[in-house]
Amino acid sequence: MPDRPDYRAFYDSFDVNTLSESLHGDLATAVNACVECCDRHVGQNRVALNWDTASGDSGSCTFEELQDRSAKVANLLVAHGVQPGDRVAGLLPRIPELLALILGVWRAGAVYQPLFTAFGPKAIEHRLAQSKAVVVVSDLANRPKLNDIEDPPVIMCLGGHAGDVDFTTALEAQPDRFPPVMRKGDDAFLMMFTSGTTGLPKGVQIPLRGLMAFDAYMRFALDVQPEDVFWNIADPGWAYGLYYAVAGPLLIGHQTILYDGPFTVESTAALIQKLGVTNFAAAPTAYRMIIAEGAGVAKPLADNLRVASSAGEPLNPEVMRWFSEHVGCDLLDQYGQTECGMVLANHHGLRHDVRAGSAGLPMPGFRLEVLDEQGSLVAQGAQGILAVHRADSPLFFFDGYLGAEDQAWLGDYYLTGDTVERNEDGTISFVGRSDDVITS
Repeated sequence: MPDRPDYRAFYDSFDVNTLSESLHGDLATAVNACVECCDRHVGQNRVALNWDTASGDSGSCTFEELQDRSAKVANLLVAHGVQPGDRVAGLLPRIPELLALILGVWRAGAVYQPLFTAFGPKAIEHRLAQSKAVVVVSDLANRPKLNDIEDPPVIMCLGGHAGDVDFTTALEAQPDRFPPVMRKGDDAFLMMFTSGTTGLPKGVQIPLRGLMAFDAYMRFALDVQPEDVFWNIADPGWAYGLYYAVAGPLLIGHQTILYDGPFTVESTAALIQKLGVTNFAAAPTAYRMIIAEGAGVAKPLADNLRVASSAGEPLNPEVMRWFSEHVGCDLLDQYGQTECGMVLANHHGLRHDVRAGSAGLPMPGFRLEVLDEQGSLVAQGAQGILAVHRADSPLFFFDGYLGAEDQAWLGDYYLTGDTVERNEDGTISFVGRSDDVITS
């Protein structure tokens, strides 16, 4: 394992151009997310996806196979009127067809919109109406949630459903070649929605230039190495799973894992053992459940895991200590939002002291400050709102909320809505939430 660069020296000298040059396309003129996450890795017969189910089915797909499948999806979507920039929604579990759909949407120059399979009909209807999706792809288990949607888009269903396009049959009839539609870096490739608690979910379009920020997180925070077997268990129906279990690993030419089944400690440990997972990411709830199972579950983890990462809520330092003692690997806390991705992290890939209980240090490419409600810097050790300085954050990709783009800013800053505290060592600790949006 190569020696990790010093965080401070790396952060201060970081040049975003080194990431833009790693892309196959040109953000200024012509780029396509399917090319970046699939096509450019074709030719070496490398596995792109390992998939497993609670019923015991499993398999794998290469980048070559995903290229062919995504072309079939793109041809099918275009045959049903999908144009570049249109939104296509996916209401699917964690199965190979989900990955083919996402890549096919991108290949056609369209925008993928995730719909979490646990959503009810009203949550789905609101998101489809706000995004103006032209197609939604579902399976038979989730199809009933679309029954009462007013003025629905074209519905495609795996396995066929009366009145719908039979996605499975129609896909097989499509050619397996489709030239990728080129877009520009400011064009959207994902249509996300925040999670509202007191207000309705807000739409967030993620532009193609956000791929560079995904790349940075995979490399510097998660430290995904070529020899790693990487598994982020987050559901692709949400930002952390879609950004960093689908787009992120494929972007850097790495395999990812999809497990279609409920989370249990037993199934998680078994899959880590089966696939030899070395780099693992999950929410704190999963780690707490692992610890509650007792030290007996630690062996398959200790036999395989090199590093582990946590995101979604603050990680209890006691969980970190348990992992260090019983698993023998570093478990580090990290922070982000749907709007801007991961911006604050304890970095596996960069060398720095880890302060237990803190969310770490700013990601390279981001300048973070702690402000009061008027936009002034607060004193060190005082609580304030975590803010991203837009002009000094070349990897910042959030362009504002759908239909209210000018309401997200306070001068030069984007306010995350999270109350934090900057510590004397430069790390930032999460304190609480100050508005109606849940970070994810």
